[in-house]
Amino acid sequence: MFATASWWRVPRRVGGGSGHPGGRLRRLPRHLPCDATSACLPRATSARRRHPRPPQAPPPPAAAVRVVATVQVMSDSSRDTAEGAGRGTAEHGSYRRLMPRDVEKISWLDPRTLWSARNGVVASWFGDPTGRTRSRWVAQRAAAGAREDKVIRRDDPDCFSFMVLGDPGEGGEAQYAVVPGFLKAGQGSAFAVIASDVIYPAGRTDDYGTKFFRPYQDYPAPIYAVPGNHDWYEGLGGFMRVFCGDAPPLAPEPAPRPLSRAWWRALLWHRPSPTDEQRLAEARALRSRPEQQAAQPGPYWAIDAGPVRIIGIDTGLLGTVDAEQGAWLREVSKGPRPKILVTGSPLYVNGEHHPCAIEGGGTVDDVVRDPAHHYVAAIGGDVHNYQRYPVDVEGRTIQYVVSGGGGAFTHATHTIPGVSVGNVTEEDFRCYPLRGDSLAFYSVLHGRRLRLRRFFTLTGAEATAVVAERLGIPPTRSGTPPVRLTRRIRLVASLLGTARRPGDPSRPRLAVRTVCTGLFSSASATYRPPFFKSFLRLDVTPAAISLRCFAATGNRAQELDPPVEDAVTIPLTGGSRAAESGRPPATDGFTVQA
Repeated sequence: MFATASWWRVPRRVGGGSGHPGGRLRRLPRHLPCDATSACLPRATSARRRHPRPPQAPPPPAAAVRVVATVQVMSDSSRDTAEGAGRGTAEHGSYRRLMPRDVEKISWLDPRTLWSARNGVVASWFGDPTGRTRSRWVAQRAAAGAREDKVIRRDDPDCFSFMVLGDPGEGGEAQYAVVPGFLKAGQGSAFAVIASDVIYPAGRTDDYGTKFFRPYQDYPAPIYAVPGNHDWYEGLGGFMRVFCGDAPPLAPEPAPRPLSRAWWRALLWHRPSPTDEQRLAEARALRSRPEQQAAQPGPYWAIDAGPVRIIGIDTGLLGTVDAEQGAWLREVSKGPRPKILVTGSPLYVNGEHHPCAIEGGGTVDDVVRDPAHHYVAAIGGDVHNYQRYPVDVEGRTIQYVVSGGGGAFTHATHTIPGVSVGNVTEEDFRCYPLRGDSLAFYSVLHGRRLRLRRFFTLTGAEATAVVAERLGIPPTRSGTPPVRLTRRIRLVASLLGTARRPGDPSRPRLAVRTVCTGLFSSASATYRPPFFKSFLRLDVTPAAISLRCFAATGNRAQELDPPVEDAVTIPLTGGSRAAESGRPPATDGFTVQA
């Protein structure tokens, strides 16, 4: 028996239908991958017939039977057309109807916003207290009855799906634009996981209403989360109240010795804001259905679901793991069960390897790479775009994924140099937004902010062409028209930090390049499409995991049919190499025919 399916556009039904001689129609759950095992399939049902059944030939031998997938025609992605990237005069989506009347717009150029988010800088100067505070939270939850191993044991079947959403919580148009597609693609999923930075700018408890409970009130399943650095800016109090059983605040610590590093840190530290209890209660009511409830044992945890274990770790303010959590991670990673890591700090990002140090020695990536631990993927937030690095580790492939495009400002991808890290080349690397779309987006942003629109603004075709020239790669989007690259286009690309091929000689650059890319990346919030947001859906079977990155542009077309920007099938048994494709089908069913 063998499966056949086109990875691109195919007719709605392929091959014979239920009336085909010697065949019968069986239905799959909507989002399961084509290679789902027979144990996951519902029983066949007989169709109503108006005429007598014609004489049937004897059934063919098993070796002659084949499976033909019935697949769904998919909308264009940004790899197909500019319209698939959300450009042009497309109709805007319905996401604005989901938003509250008054929306606080976060500006990362506002000194008040930067001051409220100062704890990361203070910790880097005067010492990071995150590890000690995290241990106190964990001890409090253990005293309240949380499991010592911090494993959440769910009763999901062997075939199930879950969603991953990274860095969502700015509360503006970009976050709410993700919601319609997230709900559409998330149909039938068992739960969702937020990877890093649930609430911007500082994890305030009062912000959970408009930045968590309201946007995801219609998602019918539980939502788990790992905190990011912004969730720690108020000591993780809001996160613990919402995700960890309404944990009460920690008792104050003793005052530090005067003029010590701890004393200076305490003097400059941003302290938690008072909580409006009525406001929080009203927010909780938006996600109050029993099937939406979940309580984590703490800021780091593991979930046993179906055939896999999902492990979430907390990397705190500065992207590190304390010794206590490191020991737990090594222990919970043991055993043959396939594992997926979810972390607030990605291990491969922007063409670089960041293994994430563990206090006392070793790294998180050492744990992930250990063949005895059977990790198949590591997904991290923090960086607000999508990237994927299929890294070969002693003959097996581990998928390292960045998924931080859930709603916060967009980090540039056009600044990512030609990828050559961990045996991953530019041909293997995937990102969203595409580098050309990222450059075009930032050119419009800088032109508007600097009041030099005619100079800075690049079309999508111009941006794609200059990126291809600088990196020495073919244009990613098929059918891109030829463009004459002028001095202005090349200068704008250079000023906006567009990467070059490794080894290219450096050229004179204006100082504004560094200023622009550093300053405006965190100020790139925009209030109209395209937003270039993304989220993940993972479909799990005993044989494989299908990981898909869906795009959210803010346009109506992508709300109704979220495009798949990247996909990979990760085998769990019988092999180590992943099957990759930019455009997999969404399987509706299959037909067995001779």
